[in-house]
Amino acid sequence: MSPQVEVIETSELGDRSYIAHDGVSAVVVDPQRDIDRVAELLDTRGLTCVMVVETHIHNDYVTGGLALAQRTGARYVVAAADDVAFARHAVRDGDELTAGRLRVRVVATPGHTDTHLAYVVDDGDGPAAVFTGGSLLYGSVGRTDLVDPDRTEELTRAQFRSARRLSEISGAEDAVYPTHGFGSFCSSGSSTGAASGTMGDERRHNDALTETDEDAFVARLVAGLTAYPRYYAHMGARNRQGPGPADLSPVEEVSPEELRKRIAAGEWVVDLRDRTAYAAEHLAGSIGIALGQQFATYLGWLIPWGTPLTLIGEDAGQVTAAQRQLVRIGIDRPDGSALGSPRDLAGSDELRRYPQVTFADVAEARGRDGVVVLDVRRDDERAHGHIPGSVHIPMHSLLERLDDVPEGQLWVHCAAGFRASIAASLLDRGGYDVVFVDDEYAGAVSSGLATG
Repeated sequence: MSPQVEVIETSELGDRSYIAHDGVSAVVVDPQRDIDRVAELLDTRGLTCVMVVETHIHNDYVTGGLALAQRTGARYVVAAADDVAFARHAVRDGDELTAGRLRVRVVATPGHTDTHLAYVVDDGDGPAAVFTGGSLLYGSVGRTDLVDPDRTEELTRAQFRSARRLSEISGAEDAVYPTHGFGSFCSSGSSTGAASGTMGDERRHNDALTETDEDAFVARLVAGLTAYPRYYAHMGARNRQGPGPADLSPVEEVSPEELRKRIAAGEWVVDLRDRTAYAAEHLAGSIGIALGQQFATYLGWLIPWGTPLTLIGEDAGQVTAAQRQLVRIGIDRPDGSALGSPRDLAGSDELRRYPQVTFADVAEARGRDGVVVLDVRRDDERAHGHIPGSVHIPMHSLLERLDDVPEGQLWVHCAAGFRASIAASLLDRGGYDVVFVDDEYAGAVSSGLATG
């Protein structure tokens, strides 16, 4: 039989961690920082963690690998070529390890990073499990511009060859288990959106395996690379240092008076409520980033690193959920929390609101004196079409480009409303006259309002 594999989904970051086991001994692959999820699954399955392996030094999250290895006494397997500040079991291409009845083969797969590894795990009877990290994804590969933008072409060529090497050494029935590719900004190319697959599937559908011309593959992948979250710049260094355990204990609650002081001091006070509720009423000077799948990604993308952060939640459960997302990207402890409605936390003169509209309203308002349609989508989205006459400032560049924001009433839109809601809150915080377009851009295209 093949190794048994348990999947631990971190959908908020578009990643997966895995537990490969033989029913007794377990190998944990690329664990996220909140290792309580891993420990719970190990306990539920009655497994002993004997090995923790990293496919690479991660760019999009803080690893829980070292903390898990220390907690369980497992070997911590990291590439020998990685310059790290902690003791680990160093491995190189071609090494073989054992975990119970499982054999773990190490395969160098540079591209996503220089020192990237894949792990082929089998029990000598049946198809193997191939843990591909950020190299071979479902239908695509990991992005190749994170190490050094000037080396993107070089690393893309390495990625192409690594994907093909994995295909060559694997059987068609071998199961493929990537870490990225489920919405992570570490992905590139045209993902199939698959939730599972074999190497045979990848040979039929993966860009790196169906394209035989390396130059054509490189040109297409490089042309398709888009902006990625700014917090990535801090993850590699943190992971090389060896992150300690996550602290998920309750965050200290602050008084309404202290909350107002923090806002006045220019600190980030982030309201976790739904974007509709935020637009209808919010505390002046706060920032609205609704708690959901993309919360940590966009907060981490926008916040000046190291800025004090206080969370406003409707209840303690919201703050706890936000805290778990944030610890994964290296924001270890929010500086405080406040619970309740805006009216609970402020006087009536400290409340603000702004209109929430659809693209049909935009069509009626466009062209009126003083109305500015502000598109906060990424450059690659804008290149496919836009609303004629609109101004374009990507949401992730907004804080650095406030001088480029024109005068007038700003009707802010994105592709589906989430990024526009954040941008509207940032502009409202800055004193701008804001209208929030909470609608699907596809409707603007189908109605003829947008060019495509």
